[in-house]
Parts: sequence; C-alpha cells; structure tokens
Amino acid sequence: MSEQIKAEMDRLVKLIRQYNYEYYVLDAPSVSDLEYDSLLRRLEALEKEYPEYAQPNSPTKQVGDYLKLDLQEVEHAYPMLSLANAFSFEELKEFEDRIFKAIGRLPSYVCELKIDGIASTVHYEDGLLTLGATRGNGTVGENITQNMLTVKTLPKVLTSHETVEVRGEVYMSIESFEKTNGDRKKKGLPLFANPRNAAGGSLRQLDASITKERQLDHFAYGLVNPEKYGIRTHEELLKQLKKWGFNVNPEYRLCPTLDDVFKYIEEYTEKRKTLAYEIDGIVIKVNDLALYDDIGYTVKTPKWAIAYKFPAEIATTLLKDIFLTVGRTGMITPNAVMEPVLIAGTVVSRATLNNEDFIKQKDIRIGDYVKVRKAGEIIPEVIEVDYSRRSPQSKPYVMPKVCPVCQQPIVKKEKEAEYYCVNPACHGRKIEQIIHFASRQAMDIEGLGDKQTEILYQLGFIKTIADIYRLKNYRFELTQLERFGDKKVDNLLQAIEKSKENTLDQFIFGLGIRFVGNKASKNLAKRYRSIDELRQASFEELTDIPDIGDVMAQSIIDYFQDEDNLRLLAELKELGVNPIAQKEAEIPQIFAGMSIVLTGKLETLTRDEATKLIEERGGRSSSSVSKKTDFVVAGSDAGSKLDKAQALGIPVLTEEEFLAKIKP
Repeated sequence: MSEQIKAEMDRLVKLIRQYNYEYYVLDAPSVSDLEYDSLLRRLEALEKEYPEYAQPNSPTKQVGDYLKLDLQEVEHAYPMLSLANAFSFEELKEFEDRIFKAIGRLPSYVCELKIDGIASTVHYEDGLLTLGATRGNGTVGENITQNMLTVKTLPKVLTSHETVEVRGEVYMSIESFEKTNGDRKKKGLPLFANPRNAAGGSLRQLDASITKERQLDHFAYGLVNPEKYGIRTHEELLKQLKKWGFNVNPEYRLCPTLDDVFKYIEEYTEKRKTLAYEIDGIVIKVNDLALYDDIGYTVKTPKWAIAYKFPAEIATTLLKDIFLTVGRTGMITPNAVMEPVLIAGTVVSRATLNNEDFIKQKDIRIGDYVKVRKAGEIIPEVIEVDYSRRSPQSKPYVMPKVCPVCQQPIVKKEKEAEYYCVNPACHGRKIEQIIHFASRQAMDIEGLGDKQTEILYQLGFIKTIADIYRLKNYRFELTQLERFGDKKVDNLLQAIEKSKENTLDQFIFGLGIRFVGNKASKNLAKRYRSIDELRQASFEELTDIPDIGDVMAQSIIDYFQDEDNLRLLAELKELGVNPIAQKEAEIPQIFAGMSIVLTGKLETLTRDEATKLIEERGGRSSSSVSKKTDFVVAGSDAGSKLDKAQALGIPVLTEEEFLAKIKP
C-alpha cells in the first residue's frame, strides 16, 4: 500500500511539473485550471497525510513558473509569492478562522479583481523605470524590461522621482485579444486560446516590437517595503500607487467583514462579463499591513491573503465529428463538430482542437462526450473527455496525413506542432488567399465574399488573385449564374475597378505576406512609395521600420524572392493594380488620447469607417464602456453600452453630432 501511495505522489509531481512547464514557459496549457487545481490539491492532501513521501522540491512548495531559457535571469531581492486559492465561501470562512487564531480578532479586508494576466515587478530609480521582470519561480524571474517599456498603461517616468519596486499584473484587454487573434487568423497563425496566454506569449517575446503591437496593459497592486513610505493599510497603498501615476484597478473595495467580502464576490460574479478585461476571481487581503507578520507566511504563500476562484462555465456535449481545414498559408487545423450546447449565453457547436498533439494528449475520439469550456468566455475549447461514457467500440482518432482539399501529403515544420499543406496549387489555400485579398481590411471588394469566391473559383472564373481583375471580360456569363444577375454583377465589377484606387497599405496587406498584419502594412507604406520600392528593400532597412522585427523582415524578403509571387505582381501591374503611396493630409487630432465607444447601428457609416475616422484623429475605438470612456456614439438599437454610459454620466452623441464634430 505504501509503495502505491508513493508512486501516486511521484506521478502527481511529474504531471504537475509538466503542466507548469506548458503553462508558464510554452504559454500553451493542455489542461484547464480546474483540472490543474484538482491535481495540486490531491498532491497537497497526500503530502499532508504522508509527509515521509513528500519530495523536498515538490510543486506544492514552489511559487509560479519555470524560467524561459532564452531570457536573462533576475534575482528578486524580495520574493514574489503566489496566493492560496479558495473555491467556496466555506473555504473563505476557514481562511478567516486561521487569521483569528493567529491574531485573536477579525480584521477588515480589501477586495480586488483577480486580473487574468502575468505577474510582474518593476523597479524605478529616481522616478525612471530601470527594470521589469516576471515572477519566475518567486526567487528568480526573467528580465523583460524592453517589453515592459511597450506596455501603454505602465508609467515610464514617475513625476515624484521616487525609488520604488512595484508589483502588478500585465494583461491583454478583450479588445486587444480579439484584434491580435484576428491578425493571426489572417496570417494563418495558430490562435491564442485566451487573453492570458496571449499576454504571456507577448511579454516573453524576444522582439519588443511584436509586444508593442499587441497593446498590453498593466494594473499595479503591490509595493515592496510600503512602511518606508508611511503606508499603513493596503487601501492606502493602492491610493499612493495611483498618486504616483500607476494604473490601479478602480473596482477595489474596503470590506469591513467577511459578509461584505461575500457580497463583493456575488456582485462581480455577475459584473465580470461587462468588464473590458478578463478576471478569474477575487483577491482578498487583510487591510492592516501591521498584522501581516503576525498572521505569517507559508513557504510559497502569505497567510493574510487568498484568491477566490470563479468556477469555469463548462458544459458536456457529444463530439459528433472531427474535420480539418486549411488556411491560406497551408496550416491544417482539426476542428470538433458537437451537439449544440449553451455556454456563457452562447450556443456552441464547434471548437478548435488545435493540432494532433492536443488530440493525442487528451485521447479525444469521435463519439465521445466531452466537457467544453468557453475559454476566456471567447473561444470554445474541449477541456476533458468523459471516459466513463465512452463506447467500447470507439477507436483512437487518426490524423489524416493528406490535405482535406487537395489530398496532397501534409508535413510538420521544424519546431511547430501544426501540419501544413505545402502544395502551392492547393485549391483550399488559393481560395483562402483570394478571400483574404478581397476582404474589407485588404482591398475591400464589396460583393466578393467567401461564398461568391468559392462559387467563382469552382466554376473557373477565378483561379488566382489576378483573375479578379479579368472578371469584366465575362460579364454576360456571370449574369447567367444563379444568385448573380445584372445588378449584382455590375456592382461587383464596379467594386473591383474601384479597388485599383486603394492605398498601398491595403494592397500590401491583401498580398498576405506571412506575419505582415494591418499595422505593419501601414508602416511599410509610409516608408516605401510603391511595391517596386518595397521589393528592393534590404533586411537592415526593413528592421529599422517601427514594429517590424527580424522574423517579419525575413518573411518580406522571402516573399519577393518567390517566382510565383513576382509573376502575380507583374500580372496585377499589367491589369492596372499598382498602388502608389499617397502623402497623408494633415488631419486635426481632435480625439487625441480619447477612448470612444460605438454602439448600435449607424445610418451613414459602417463600424469600420467610423473607427477609421476616430483613429485618424488620434482617438481609440473601444469595445466596452468604462469610467475612462470619453464619449459614446449611439446609433439605432443601442443596447447595454448606452445604458451603462448613461448610468456613468458619460456623454452620448448621435451619429449626426459625431459627424458634425469631425467636419473641418
């Protein structure tokens, strides 16, 4: 029996270390937080009952994550501890009981939202930011100073000229996450599962320009040696951080009793869906700093603080099928077809299965009942298989080794988990490339959407991007097609002709050069006046351009060395598609630094057009209303965003009033 217990404890240690590595180093966890916490708790319980079998370097005695090998180490002068977790009000009562035993009275608390991001520390010398680091293993972290300097809501200079070390959380807002994943999808790259993974991957980038492009944010919540600054309570600490210029989450609250803590948790269990960022719980801290030493610490956590974790929104459903899709870069993605199920207010019937490794690790099979979570309340993910309901006749899923479209062999690239179709003539890839070129963010050819492109491709009218501009030669034939007709065809041909006048950055983005997104396309168009000029650019010239790192620069060089790409550009030029960069007119920056929310249906503008007008004038179009919103533009059928703006007293403009503001 004792050998079985020791073997089980050793197995749990090995498993948890593997999951720690996936979570903290790879930023690609293969299990849910729920599964991880369950394993950790089981190990803690076994170690408590059988201490003689506990390993001295057990994960239960360690804080946080592994170090990423290609980042420099930073030793923390003051350890960065993690927090113990509570999953019920009963466990919070036990937390308070332990405090009462330690100090003989009940304290007051401060509750804060537990931001789902990356713990960090920043050092300031005489007000200047000199060092940024991850928590690492609590004692040694990673030097991420250059990346921290790109975090927009982290002050780089303190006007008070203080020398301080501040602890906080780097996170990615839901808006930035959606934009980042949208950009990655267009480039054919794997999507981030949730904002936390995206923030972790961004913060550990060796190319700071990529970090900057992903628009991370920061909330400060801790200070090393607060007594040095005359601070006596955690509430005073947060107020002092705000005075120094740090971004402090305004949703914190002083809670005199544990009942007040419960009310706060219940309130934000509902409110969290309206926030502009993800939270995965509530942090509860004793307010009086003088009590901390008396309450004490464990090896890895303070006893005067705890994190209440929200239960994940999970549903069980039947996995009916697995199918593969191919992107424009050739990347193959397995996807689950499921019995429709309601999760977090949304009906979910499909989920990504990431790659073959993910399927094998979880042993996912067609016909299984699976637990599905809406990860980060955005992307559905399969987190667990209910093996007890598995049919005896079920068979392991075998990943096809051919492209689902062209049936040619697929290959795995070095250091990548994904398979790729490398057939340049693959119909699936070509269709996706044409769809991308015609998309709104690229050449914006109205009337040439996904379905129309597939129909015209299958019928032989369009086989390459250049063929779009030859459609005018087949007007009569097009009008004879089902669901086309004279008016639709004429509108399409006009939109195609109009696209020849598009800007150079739209054209660059439409070409689908790997890693080159919308923002990079704009920066390239500012430096080079034409595609011919860009084609002649050297690697060194490209890396001098803002937000373009080594990987992106090499991808651009590779694109213009490909004979097929050069042939396409020559054909487009011959067909009259050769945009020249236009000198931008000076636009008054009347919205500089403003956060503006669009809601409802606008009559004369599309959402993208309104966003462009805001950004051209220095503003930022936000997806959610908060106290930091400067004003809201409300169209017809405006919903909860309008209600929230009115409740907060934020100015609301009609579309007409908004347009009047931007008139010269």
